Amino acid sequence: MAGLGDLEREVMAQLWDAGEPLTVRQVHERLDPSRGLAYTTVMTVLDRLAKKGVVTQQKADRAYRYTATQTREEMTAALMLDALSAAPDGAARDAALAHFVGRIGLDALTAAMKAAKDR
Repeated sequence: MAGLGDLEREVMAQLWDAGEPLTVRQVHERLDPSRGLAYTTVMTVLDRLAKKGVVTQQKADRAYRYTATQTREEMTAALMLDALSAAPDGAARDAALAHFVGRIGLDALTAAMKAAKDR
């Protein structure tokens, strides 16, 4: 799964925060009005996200409703795994992972170790 652009991340945040499927209009209304985004821009972003498989479209009357295919946490984990799998070899992957672990806080590391143990 490829990374998302800034506007795509903002749109996804609206879908995740809503907790229910939203129409293009609902997403458009929830985005920061100071950005001055056109309705059609939001519609295009949602269409692209659907083509990437990041959201699903559900026909509701004359409009589509959109919902995320993964939770925010699942998508973040998938992006992290994709980044690690791009390493040229095991040593490079291990070095990248060690560097990442060195940059996160002790609480996050403890939570990761607990999750691995509970798995």
